[in-house]
Amino acid sequence: MTLNPQFITDKKGKKVAVQLSVKEYEYLIEELEMKEDIELYKKVKSDKSESYMPLEIYLKKRKRK
Repeated sequence: MTLNPQFITDKKGKKVAVQLSVKEYEYLIEELEMKEDIELYKKVKSDKSESYMPLEIYLKKRKRK
């Protein structure tokens, strides 16, 4: 997606704010959330102190209890 920001300036011409369309804003938020998810996945995947099992196995074990 191509962003088309509009800048709001003060009397001296200094940029003080940015205006985006709702669609552009939602796109950026979605991209940031995806990046956070990827970083969290990498962190969890690299943590060797925890043991993990596939969801199917966990559910079967939980069902037996």
